[in-house]
Amino acid sequence: MVGNVIENNVVTISGKVVSEVEYSHEVYGEGFYSFFLEVPRLSDSSDRISVTFSERLVPKSKLQMGVTLEIEGQFRSYNSYKSDSNKLVLTVFAREIIFIEEDKRVKNPNQIYLNGYICKNPIYRMTPFGREITDILIAVNRPYNKSDYIPCIAWGRNARYSQNLSIGDNIKIWGRIQSRDYQKKLENGEIITKTAYEVSVSKMEVSEASHNREDKANSVDSGNVKE
Repeated sequence: MVGNVIENNVVTISGKVVSEVEYSHEVYGEGFYSFFLEVPRLSDSSDRISVTFSERLVPKSKLQMGVTLEIEGQFRSYNSYKSDSNKLVLTVFAREIIFIEEDKRVKNPNQIYLNGYICKNPIYRMTPFGREITDILIAVNRPYNKSDYIPCIAWGRNARYSQNLSIGDNIKIWGRIQSRDYQKKLENGEIITKTAYEVSVSKMEVSEASHNREDKANSVDSGNVKE
C-alpha cells in the first residue's frame, strides 16, 4: 500500500545548486536540510525550486553552490506558521540525489506525475495576453494518512476541460514544477517580491469513476428537466 501511495507523486528535476544549505527541521532525531536548485526550462529561462533532503541521504557539505544534481523524489506541501500567518510551503522532498556533470543532464530536466483528488472548485480565467488558464488544487495521498496539497495550472484546451471538474474527482497530471515571482503590497505600503510554486500541466486524465459519476448526475438532471 505504501508503495502505491509513493507512486502517486513522482518528481525528477536536474539543475545547479544556487543557495547555501540551510537547516529545515528534525524528525525523530533525523535532521532535514533545504536548498534551492536552478532548473532550466526549454527556453532561456529557469525555475528556482526548493529541495528538502535528509542528512542521512547525502552529507550536506557536498552540496556546494554550483554543483549539478539530478534529484528524484516527491513534491510535498506543509503549513508554515510564522508571524501569526499560515503559509503553504512547497518543496521537492528528495529520495535520491545524484551528482552529475553539467553536460550530462537529462534532456527533460523537470518532470512530475501526480495522481490525486480535486479539493477546491477549479477557477477558469484569462491572462492579460489572452491565454486560457484554470487553477486546480489537488490533494495527493502519501504514507501515514497524510496528504500534499498541490496547486496546478492547466492551459488552453486542458483549461477549458478542467474548469468543469468537481471536488472529489480523481485526476492524473503530468507536467513540470514552475516558480513564479509576484509582488505583494503590505499593510504599511511596502511592496515585496515573493515566489509562488505550481505544477504546469502538459497532460491530464480523469478517472473512469469520476466520468461515470458525472454521467449519472447529468442523466438525473435530464430526467428532472423532462418532468
